[in-house]
Amino acid sequence: MTSHLTDRRTMMLTGAAALVSAGAGLSVPARAQGLAPTETMRGGANNYRPGAPIVDRIGGGGFVMSGTVRRSGDGAPLDGIRIQIWAHTTEGHERDPWSHGATLTDAAGVFRLEMPQIVPAFGQPHGHLAYDSGAYRTVFLRPVMASSRDTSLSADFVLQPA
Repeated sequence: MTSHLTDRRTMMLTGAAALVSAGAGLSVPARAQGLAPTETMRGGANNYRPGAPIVDRIGGGGFVMSGTVRRSGDGAPLDGIRIQIWAHTTEGHERDPWSHGATLTDAAGVFRLEMPQIVPAFGQPHGHLAYDSGAYRTVFLRPVMASSRDTSLSADFVLQPA
């Protein structure tokens, strides 16, 4: 008798799932379409300095800029990718050479760079990040902080081969 109930329950659940799928317009199983590349943000390239040096820290630190870098399509983490970072901070304007620096991603595609506290420029506390090393398409990001009191900002890159 248990076998009969299990079969009936399975049949009812399968039928209900088929009705829900048909109502949602699903005729084949869902498939991942791949990871789309990150688009360059408007204003991201403002005050960009080609070739900013790789540094351990920008200025006195205290604020953390971090994120990840992955390859479009399969989402694989990218190791050794150079990310340039700059911002208007408590120690300088985003056009000042000492407000710029670069860092490299680790094996997990993660980057992290300490810098002075970001302060609002043109009414918005924001940072600038760039990938521009040639193997992938150049991407400039300009993420805006929720509050000028935040002590970190994260931005993720999904890079498309050049």
